[in-house]
Amino acid sequence: MDVELNPIEERVLGCLIEKEMATPEYYPLTLNALVNACNQKSNRHPVMELESTTVEQTLYELRTEHKLVTEVSSSGSRTLKYRHNMSDHWSFSLSQMAILCELLVRGPQTPGDLRAHCSRLHTLADSSEVELILEQLKSNDEGSFVVQLPRQPGKRERRWAHLFGGEPEIEEEADEVGTVELQTGPTRLERIQTLEYEVADLKQEVSELKAAFEKFKTAFE
Repeated sequence: MDVELNPIEERVLGCLIEKEMATPEYYPLTLNALVNACNQKSNRHPVMELESTTVEQTLYELRTEHKLVTEVSSSGSRTLKYRHNMSDHWSFSLSQMAILCELLVRGPQTPGDLRAHCSRLHTLADSSEVELILEQLKSNDEGSFVVQLPRQPGKRERRWAHLFGGEPEIEEEADEVGTVELQTGPTRLERIQTLEYEVADLKQEVSELKAAFEKFKTAFE
């Protein structure tokens, strides 16, 4: 893969993918909507506080240097909107796009984390399905898009990271303690996390609906 993005470019691209999948009725995004998406407190790691000028410059770089974003203008409106054009470069399934999106906006995660987080974008049956998709992204004919990281001390599952920012820094793998754990389905913590993410997304959608309604009222005043 001949793309290497910086962290802000990763965040902007991830947010465009996220909003297309989660709230397609508000996509493509205006600059203001994209700034708000980048600076969300929920579903983001790390949390950022980006200025609109920074996001605008990043969009310019994604458009001109990486060819991953396109400007969209609609008749009757002078407000520019933006969309990603990942499909112009690679052929990803919805499941693959959901996983790449979550890795872009949240950073490295385990298959269990990804299954829970992706539920707001695209339903994945279990961690085994996530692992299969990750392996597909790793051995893709167009290049490796993800990499498995060494196990963290005290953790059972190994995390995965995307490669849109180049090779991540790899820490030495800690010795694994010989314990065996069986997982037959989502854990209680995963179920709670899924509910928390869904509530956060619903709050975001309500906020966007309120803003759209206020804009609609203003047009008739």
